[in-house]
Amino acid sequence: MIIPFVSFLPMEKELNIEIKKAFDRVFNSSWYIEGKEDEVFEKAFAEYCGAESCVGCGNGLDALMLSLKALGVGIGDEVIVPSNTYIATALAVTYVGATPVFVEPDINTFLIDPSLIETKINEKTKAIMPVHLYGQACDMDAIISIAKKYDLYVVEDCAQAHGAMYKGKRVGSFGDAAGFSFYPGKNLGALGDAGAAVTNNKELADKIRALGNYGSDYKYHHIYKGNNSRLDEMQAAFLLAKLPHLDKMNEERRRIADMYTTGINNPKVVTPIVKDDCVPVWHIYGIRCKERDALEKYLNDKGIGTNKHYPIPMHMQDCYKDLGIKLGELPIAEEISTTELSLPMYYGMTDEQVQFVIDAINEFK
Repeated sequence: MIIPFVSFLPMEKELNIEIKKAFDRVFNSSWYIEGKEDEVFEKAFAEYCGAESCVGCGNGLDALMLSLKALGVGIGDEVIVPSNTYIATALAVTYVGATPVFVEPDINTFLIDPSLIETKINEKTKAIMPVHLYGQACDMDAIISIAKKYDLYVVEDCAQAHGAMYKGKRVGSFGDAAGFSFYPGKNLGALGDAGAAVTNNKELADKIRALGNYGSDYKYHHIYKGNNSRLDEMQAAFLLAKLPHLDKMNEERRRIADMYTTGINNPKVVTPIVKDDCVPVWHIYGIRCKERDALEKYLNDKGIGTNKHYPIPMHMQDCYKDLGIKLGELPIAEEISTTELSLPMYYGMTDEQVQFVIDAINEFK
């Protein structure tokens, strides 16, 4: 049996008519930037997240960067980020001229460990950027409490967590701002690059919008040295077609994840732990195995697609050598980078496919 790591085919088949209608609607309107589709999507997504405002952006990295920029984070500042995440989190900090400061994750959830955050706070610290990695929410009560204690901003990285919940509230509604990615592979994905910043602060939303529109609050009037990062009408229309189906598709991911967690019983494999106060959306289902590379080859040989998130931790990337962090200084992120293996996870996987993966893992010696 051939099982890809990810497949869009079941979703695309189900939404084919709606996606084509969205394309025709935009194409026939002859309006492609900052139009009705964007306006309607922003309102709908803000409501979905339980937030006041949503600002469409070119991609998720820009959403984070523009949020930090709008909050005044810049040169000389430090922002706390998890040591285990996709590099875009740190790059957003770098792009505004600030320095990312890495805090280790909880080995069981892969999420930033709030108990370690205060040790990295100093007079330069301006913000905390928790990442709801793999679709599971961070401990936002603890993070918000620390932020209030030290008068810090909180910018949530929700790139992998569309619809995830913490204590009954959706992620993206807790911090000063939040960044979402709509990269095609996300739970809510466009058909190209796209993103959005979400916030409960209307004034902040207006500033993010202006910064993403060349720093302009109205045509040819520029109040900031801005960027060009806007959600185009076509992608907004595609996202509008998909948004009503997101909860159903997330529920299907949870069903698949439950099958994995219940069915995998190989002592060599550690399955992820979900905290009681969280409802994850499983953008990624990542296991850990000391013999990760051997397991990956074994599964690939059986036709099972896999991925590794993330095989080189950020502090070991060439682009962040300037931070001077040596191998061994962030051991948990380093351990995850050598043991994590992501299993197939996508809407439309059949029970037979999931069971095939489970059986293969349980038979691994």
